[in-house]
Amino acid sequence: MKKVFIDGSAGTTGLRIFERLSARKDIKLITLPDELRKDNAARRDAINGADIVFLCLPDAAAKEAVDMVENPDVCIIDTSTAHRTAEGWTYGFPEIGNRKQEIASSKRIANPGCHASGFISLVAPLVECGILSKDVPLSCFSLTGYSGGGKKMIAQYEDPGRDALLQAPRMYGLPQAHKHLPEMKTICNLETAPVFCPVVAPYYSGMQVTVPLFKTMVQIGIDEIENVYKQYYQGTVVKYRKDIDQEGFISGGLYSGRDDMAISVFGNEDRILLVSSFDNLGKGASGAAIQNMNLVLGTDETQGLVIGG
Repeated sequence: MKKVFIDGSAGTTGLRIFERLSARKDIKLITLPDELRKDNAARRDAINGADIVFLCLPDAAAKEAVDMVENPDVCIIDTSTAHRTAEGWTYGFPEIGNRKQEIASSKRIANPGCHASGFISLVAPLVECGILSKDVPLSCFSLTGYSGGGKKMIAQYEDPGRDALLQAPRMYGLPQAHKHLPEMKTICNLETAPVFCPVVAPYYSGMQVTVPLFKTMVQIGIDEIENVYKQYYQGTVVKYRKDIDQEGFISGGLYSGRDDMAISVFGNEDRILLVSSFDNLGKGASGAAIQNMNLVLGTDETQGLVIGG
């Protein structure tokens, strides 16, 4: 039985990982009492006594935790931004670039960011297939539920006396320096990062990432792009779906509570919309982390995940 430690289990991502893993019979969770959760000696012992460690921490604390590793057999799955483009770390998106085997044998796995997961799922296959040029200027619109902002933002939105402005969607990342941009550029092998417009809305979870294209940017039509995605995504977690709209609308909460992802294409022969639908806490965070753990363990990659039909 493999031993798993979640460093930062009180956070939003850590809590969901803990919930998913608590029902598993093939692993043993190493837990620390509340008074020792931030005790470095206790954390060091737990980290080095585990087979797999999830880091659900701020960037600086995640780097500190990695420095505590003394056991060469420990596999680290870091959900922070700290190592997503770092040398020696495997980017934990199994479906992109056929990384499953690389992830399965890695001891350092960087879990993707939520916004980045949506963008990369849409753009990386098209760049890889030569349909999108590496120097193409792209934009990205990303809608997320407020749980993506962590405990502080959740408390703000769920406060009965909250500011009236929180009742409407809010765009952020205005200086174009969002922390997900480096991985979006690097993993897609782009020469420049996209113009990025993230928006947080007053619902708990669910994410919808859209990349708009002009026909002149790809030189092929919607049908051909659909076929690329159908061939590229033939697994269980990420699938091409055309039937996600409801009378011309797509809800940002369509995949809330799930750990899988839908890829879709809309528009016309002049203007094309690439759309990725998933849960910011699922395939955008804890679900992806558990999928990576399953690959490391050599079990069914969907074990313990919530996958729809």
